[in-house]
Amino acid sequence: MSKKLIEIRWHGRGGQGAVTAAKILAEAALSEGKYIQAFPEYGPERTGAPVKSFTRISNEPIRIHSQVTNPDIVVVLNSTLIGPVDVTEGVSEVNGIIIVNTNESPDKMRRKMGFTGGKVYVVDATSIALNKLGRNIPNTPMIGAVIKMTKVVKLETILADFKKKFSKKFKEEVIKGNLEAIETAHNEVKG
Repeated sequence: MSKKLIEIRWHGRGGQGAVTAAKILAEAALSEGKYIQAFPEYGPERTGAPVKSFTRISNEPIRIHSQVTNPDIVVVLNSTLIGPVDVTEGVSEVNGIIIVNTNESPDKMRRKMGFTGGKVYVVDATSIALNKLGRNIPNTPMIGAVIKMTKVVKLETILADFKKKFSKKFKEEVIKGNLEAIETAHNEVKG
């Protein structure tokens, strides 16, 4: 994307890593010399409850300090949120992008969301996470899909940044699984 300011809204359920994904993507953009913001919308979060987080990436200083109300990109980590939550709220019907974790087709998701314009992409991040991580935490695969379809940061930056930031916190096999999950989703996302 070539806009000066990119705004992303992440929808997930507590425990799926929406807040962490927003931060990982922002920190990778920072590594590329961009200006960033990453923050959650706090409420009564608990495992399984709907959660929102936000990322802003810009080539210039960011002077906005509010929630993202008109996102350029929406990332849906759990397709069961479609319906109970209006994931399309504020998204441009002309050039908005929605990326959904599902094994359904982009057309089926478009119809389910009632999103007639913009672009809809899908990737089965749940299966990728289960295969590569052994757990249903789809945030890192969804990051791979986001960067493939939006080019907000380079794949190499995400991989290097993730490895650098998390290698002291997690075992090598966890790091390897997440890196593979990012790359797999990057290659498998479709729209």
